[in-house]
Amino acid sequence: MARIAAGADHAGVQLKDVLVAHLRDTGHEVLDCGTHGTDRVDYPDYGEAVARKVAAGEVELGLCVCGTGIGIAMAANKVPGVRAGTAHDVTSARLTREHNDANVICLGERLIGPEAAREALDAFLGASFEQGRHVARVAKIDALLPTRGVAL
Repeated sequence: MARIAAGADHAGVQLKDVLVAHLRDTGHEVLDCGTHGTDRVDYPDYGEAVARKVAAGEVELGLCVCGTGIGIAMAANKVPGVRAGTAHDVTSARLTREHNDANVICLGERLIGPEAAREALDAFLGASFEQGRHVARVAKIDALLPTRGVAL
């Protein structure tokens, strides 16, 4: 079983809580990085918190949830060593691990229901990096220098 950091903003907290319970019920150890309520908070704070736990090796994988899964993925991907992928179903969740070696899955509470989210999360956790032709591509991703919104 994996050690997983989970985090969400106010728009994703209800789905995060469902998924954290699911992870614990299936034997995973979960570090819940918050938020824990529906008061407005900023998704970059929680994407970063999860990503830093993954990058530091405190956990093997991360789970992030916001309204769409997009903004929190953008924030998590700013942390070196993190490859966060937004998934909307079982196939995208599985492929983000198999082809992109994602170590953080990002989901959107406004876009995916709880059952589909559980299935996507399970697919993510059950998949592994295929290696092969994907190794060089992932290495190129890892070699990219972080930017601060500067146009290239």
